[in-house]
Amino acid sequence: MSANSLGCSPTEWEARKALAAVYRVFDYMGWTELIYNHISLRIPDQTGQFLLNPFGLHYSEVCASNLVKVDVFGNVVTSSNGASAKYRINPAGFVPHATIHSHIERAHCVMHTHTTAGMAIACYEKGLSMNNFYAAQLCNRVAYHDFEGITIHGDEGPRLLRSLGDKPAVILRNHGLLSWGETLASTFAVLWTLQRACEVQVATQSLGNSIPISQTIQQKCAQDSLLFSPEHGAGEDVLNALIRLVDKQDTSYRE
Repeated sequence: MSANSLGCSPTEWEARKALAAVYRVFDYMGWTELIYNHISLRIPDQTGQFLLNPFGLHYSEVCASNLVKVDVFGNVVTSSNGASAKYRINPAGFVPHATIHSHIERAHCVMHTHTTAGMAIACYEKGLSMNNFYAAQLCNRVAYHDFEGITIHGDEGPRLLRSLGDKPAVILRNHGLLSWGETLASTFAVLWTLQRACEVQVATQSLGNSIPISQTIQQKCAQDSLLFSPEHGAGEDVLNALIRLVDKQDTSYRE
């Protein structure tokens, strides 16, 4: 499969391959939930159009050619050569993504997971404890949004945006984790750090009392974190390393 056969621009084709690679990384990491959850990406050369996984496929089946192009309302967009998408999308998935993409200019990518550790902390009344190495790096970067049911109602959008503010790491109460960012890599870096913080917290809470980290040290950790530093790739090196691991197993995502 190529950009020409799909009827898309070279820029879109590269975006498709990059996004498909990240879906396979999520599968490699075990961040899957049957056929549910989503990673959405704004297409760089097309205003108001995004790529999303096809509903019904496992992340291990996602590839560049079967990603679905949608507009900001979640309508499937027909390719320039007149070909219709073979698959549709899960409307409950794209509604919150569309809200974030539409109202946060820097939100070129949005990721959402239902990992066990992430959901456990989302259900925990006190939320994320800033008492471990990874949580400290997220100081002043974490937002919370109260659970309003399955995310298919557009009227939740303004409340979601108020909850987020400018914070890229989001704990959806009783639901799961979400991150947004300017690139696939930076969005992944935020989500990975939040996921690890949740995993460590779940393990720590089983042991009893934990050692608190002062606000001063939290802020220092957040400032010094290489994962969020543009000078150090803002997650690019990490994501590229994981894609190389995926490539050793299966490169079909590029098709």
